[in-house]
Amino acid sequence: MTTTLDSPPATGAWREGDDPGGRLWTPPAPLRVESGAELPGVRLAYETWGELNADASNAVLVLHALTGDSHVTGPAGPGHPTAGWWDTLVGPGRALDPQRWFVVAPNVIGGCQGSTGPSSTAPDGKPWGSRFPVVTPRDAVAAETVLADELGVARWACVVGGSMGAMRALEWAATEPDRVARLCLLAGPAATSADQIGWASPQIAAIRADPGWHGGDYHHAAPGQGPHLGLGVARRIAHLSYRSGFELAERFGRDAQADEDPWHGGRYAVESYLDHHAAKLVRRFDAGSYVRLTEMMNAHDVGRDRGGVAAGLARVTARTIVGGISSDRLYPPAQQEELAEGIPGSGPARIIESPYGHDGFLIEADAVGALVGELLEAGE
Repeated sequence: MTTTLDSPPATGAWREGDDPGGRLWTPPAPLRVESGAELPGVRLAYETWGELNADASNAVLVLHALTGDSHVTGPAGPGHPTAGWWDTLVGPGRALDPQRWFVVAPNVIGGCQGSTGPSSTAPDGKPWGSRFPVVTPRDAVAAETVLADELGVARWACVVGGSMGAMRALEWAATEPDRVARLCLLAGPAATSADQIGWASPQIAAIRADPGWHGGDYHHAAPGQGPHLGLGVARRIAHLSYRSGFELAERFGRDAQADEDPWHGGRYAVESYLDHHAAKLVRRFDAGSYVRLTEMMNAHDVGRDRGGVAAGLARVTARTIVGGISSDRLYPPAQQEELAEGIPGSGPARIIESPYGHDGFLIEADAVGALVGELLEAGE
């Protein structure tokens, strides 16, 4: 259904019957998650680039951040509302060149772009909605293990992830150490801190306070009647944590938005910037997925039930490069230094000098590509 700018859809999720784009799916499989719930028929949507070689030794797993998906590279178009989110890393002549590597990118369990999540249809024919359980990075790995088996990949040549993707990549290497030869962790922690849970709390609260939330069961609401206002507020809060104060000051200062007066109902330029990002997200994402995936990030702790963080990191046998962003105020460099010091196969953390804050792991293409390329050229 076509909606106006003033009436976004109840959910921006991919739904059954929509154009599949480049998506493939794993066969439905039951999954018991750490919270104790059982999901009877989980599917993961994924995309691939390149070909798996004869001995299945060239497969690279790329794991997305909170609002990413399987569309790592390629243009926007039918089935894909936005262009590839890491286009600078995957493609001809880039660090992950499909002429050499078989690149696999799944949409995380709990997501909203084809994988089973709150907007997906449950066995009773209704959206999972509020019934979709909390899932953790370890649950994501369990679902992605099914994908690896389906593809015939016994051991990933490399697992790469940034932000929430780094959490999942770390869990891959700690949970399935024999299946990860190399590991690239970017802008992520060993365990989510109180500060990071604190950043997440008002985002979740904003969504749940939206009258259109309906306890998480809103997926059949008419355009404009879903929790898009709360989701937009959540995005504004999150986006402030993704960029640095220095960059915002340099870009916007105290300037008013063009032709607007903040003293008479208008906006500052930085407010317009945040409004823009909120408006984009509510048309391509699902509020229920935002809540569940934020809770997934809050649950991240590689040391949980393993004797602590040090013991969890010691499980990793992969050759590892840990990268961070100098101006990251969400996952600051000290957390990458902890990862590098605790993972036996890692050298010192590589801190990329950048003004862009947490989003630098996506923006600093040359530096990130160099780290990934260096890792892939190294022996196991």
